[in-house]
Amino acid sequence: MRLDSPVVLVLEFLMLMILVDDAGGLIPALNHSPWNGLTLADYVMPFFLFIVGVSLALTYKKLSCGVDASRKASLRALKLLVLGLFLQGGYFHRVNDLTYGVDLKQIRWMGILQRIGVAYLVAALCEIWLKSDDTVNSGPSLLRKYRYQWAVALILSFLYLCLLYGLYVPDWVYQIQTEPSSEPKTFSVKCGVRGNTGPACNAVGMIDRTILGIHHLYQRPIYARMPECSINSPNYGPLPPDAPAWCQAPFDPEGLLSSVMAIVTCLIGLHYGHIIVHFKDHRVRIIYWMIPTSCLVVFGLALDLFGMHINKVLYSLSYTCVTAGAAGILFVGIYLMVDVCGCRRMTLVLEWMGMHALMIYILAACNVFPIFLQGFYWGSPHNNILKLIGVGT
Repeated sequence: MRLDSPVVLVLEFLMLMILVDDAGGLIPALNHSPWNGLTLADYVMPFFLFIVGVSLALTYKKLSCGVDASRKASLRALKLLVLGLFLQGGYFHRVNDLTYGVDLKQIRWMGILQRIGVAYLVAALCEIWLKSDDTVNSGPSLLRKYRYQWAVALILSFLYLCLLYGLYVPDWVYQIQTEPSSEPKTFSVKCGVRGNTGPACNAVGMIDRTILGIHHLYQRPIYARMPECSINSPNYGPLPPDAPAWCQAPFDPEGLLSSVMAIVTCLIGLHYGHIIVHFKDHRVRIIYWMIPTSCLVVFGLALDLFGMHINKVLYSLSYTCVTAGAAGILFVGIYLMVDVCGCRRMTLVLEWMGMHALMIYILAACNVFPIFLQGFYWGSPHNNILKLIGVGT
């Protein structure tokens, strides 16, 4: 039986990504939360990782050669890493800036495509090598067959929590160029704490500064939109007079430690794909999907209630659970509409776009197509098609 819902879901996540990039500054609900909390934009990345996991289960349901499959998965992940460096590492400048190129001393190593590539590779290798030969005829037997994959997810979650709450974060300094012709200004951030999950002194940022280097992080931190750092909060704006020292410090929302939990989201999606592979009855599938979905949402909200806040930038455990559960709810809803009720005619165009999601994302959300159009102007670079239709102004 053909299954169309994953393709449609990919398209919906893709459209959300593009909408967030283009309209997030105008509509607060479409912009990322400055720190703790959830907005519509904060669901996009985990939803996409979730459906990558679902797709991997379908891709590797019949595997002939594990070595060959591993080689192909590694090449795909490498392509995503290279694309991410090229598109999000700083080579392309912002809309309205007809220049390009990046100083290798300041190239951004991590990004959205890099995170997807890492999560895809780990989940793919787990699916290729970490499943037993057990026969699946019930929920418990499904868990037994993929018990090693669940062990990986638990180990990664435990490792993340140990590092986030166990690492000591010392005081640190950074420099920024306030004016082009002036000397860089040095800021000192006081920490000396352990287990802090605030913007300045968390282990996620410390690991990125130590391993990647502070100049290779995202230079426009999302916490700069917090009330402490912007008089126009929740939007970017001028600093308040009493702004903390960390407000302008680089911070990567797709950093190393936070990407560990992104892998877990992909592994959760893998489980939902296993249910498609091993169970053919619609009712059974929906029941086996809704059980983990409900548990994830309840557990994530409970963690947030008891102090482990939902935080997209840190990719906290509560954020992982709530967003994965929400992805499960949406997935079941689309499955009911498309695959059970047969409402396919209205989704034909969406299916095509879902199958070409990466190309569309690169052209639209990474500003490749807008910058291409902006290269054609009359008289002055500011007189271009994008300005005429009100984009990038």
